[in-house]
Amino acid sequence: MMDDAKLLEKVISEFEALTHIPRPSGHEKAVSDYLKKHFEEIGCTVTQDEHFNIIAELPATKGKENAPRTILQGHMDMVCVAEPGVSYDPLTDPINMQRTTEYITADGTSLGGDDGIGVAEILTAMQCTEEHGPLRAIITVDEEQGMTGARHLSADHLKNAQYLINCDSEDYHIMTVGSAGSVNLDYTRALTRKESDLPAYRITAEGLRGGHSGERIGDGRGNAIRTLALALHALAQEGDVELVSLTGGTARNAIPPTAEAIVRTAMDERSIARLLAAEEKRFHAIYGEADPAMKFTLHPAHEAGRVISAEEQHALIDLLALLVLLRTGVHAMTHTQTGGVETSANLGVVRMDENEVHVAFFPRSSVNERLDEIVCEAETLAALTGFSLVVGTASPAWRENPKSKLRTLMAEVYAAQNGGTPMKIESIHAGLETSWHASKNPALDMVSVGVTAHGIHTPEERIEIAAIVPEAKLLMETLRRIAE
Repeated sequence: MMDDAKLLEKVISEFEALTHIPRPSGHEKAVSDYLKKHFEEIGCTVTQDEHFNIIAELPATKGKENAPRTILQGHMDMVCVAEPGVSYDPLTDPINMQRTTEYITADGTSLGGDDGIGVAEILTAMQCTEEHGPLRAIITVDEEQGMTGARHLSADHLKNAQYLINCDSEDYHIMTVGSAGSVNLDYTRALTRKESDLPAYRITAEGLRGGHSGERIGDGRGNAIRTLALALHALAQEGDVELVSLTGGTARNAIPPTAEAIVRTAMDERSIARLLAAEEKRFHAIYGEADPAMKFTLHPAHEAGRVISAEEQHALIDLLALLVLLRTGVHAMTHTQTGGVETSANLGVVRMDENEVHVAFFPRSSVNERLDEIVCEAETLAALTGFSLVVGTASPAWRENPKSKLRTLMAEVYAAQNGGTPMKIESIHAGLETSWHASKNPALDMVSVGVTAHGIHTPEERIEIAAIVPEAKLLMETLRRIAE
């Protein structure tokens, strides 16, 4: 077997070659052509499909022809961002890779370690594993934006294989064995407006921590949009309230840390402040430990604009009902070995202009049937509140398999590498390409692993050099044991 120093330089050289090729999502032809040629050079039979996915078949080493086929899978695209002031055209400029004793980084831009280092590890494993069964590399396009490569990959390429190792995780010490499915739910309702001469006030819910709705949804944090909606509902119970605007959130998969409303009402400012103080107290009784800095602010609003008209007499009631009844946060926890969140939903965005209000709701679940239930609930709620609902294409879940042979085998290899220390095994409450593979071949025994990386999708992205060789050995030894 190749010694560690040579193995390290092999992986890094494979990765560096990828950094020379611009490869933002949606623009992968050049890197796809490179990979096709490179896989052919190492002895693979290669298919480049109409989407530019690469499927490379490598025969088993002598005597291992009857071993189970294993798929090694990653993606070729990257997120391209640069520091302010850095001149960078992601369509034409290569990545300027930097190397220190500890890290591989880029000069002023994202690095593309997600998933360039995974692809480099796959290429290295296919060239350097001394004994292995039949191998198939699948390198997809557009993982970062729409997973269109995985979505459109022919199911034929997932047949005749027993195992699949996805190489798109970001921590050598963690094995992922499940991921959540999701679906985009978009509510809209037309509005008409009228003039109003009532005093106007700006009410803001702020100071919440927010965060990624997959990673942080289990922390018990509040949702600024729903928090503000509950406060407005309380105000509407006390007196007549006219709504000018209600906005909050930046993305459907981000827990909103702020939300703002402009209202017109005959209620005096002191009464409004008293009600907001009561709502703030109620919030902290529920979410205070996770979101201790939440507060309402109240200010007079100048040049507030027109309110929802009398013809839309139920619009405010229906909007507040929708925002209050859309259940955010954790819906259910898993009962699998790894624990964690099974089902959640995030009220991510509310936007309102003169003519329309739009609400983006984003449920996730590791159980596809749970998502079906939430969609049914969403359709019923839309009908009851007078909203139109658009249901997006659901991304399937990859459900944890506690009887996975691959999981057990790779964990044993890791423990042997690390003096008996067990590998952390988890299901994540976010999406992976493995979800689409599982939907096309449920019998595939799959795990996801990867080289340790930090700051992905940012100019601070860096790869831990110390994890590169252990990850390569983890892959190679697992392939060798599969072939035993």
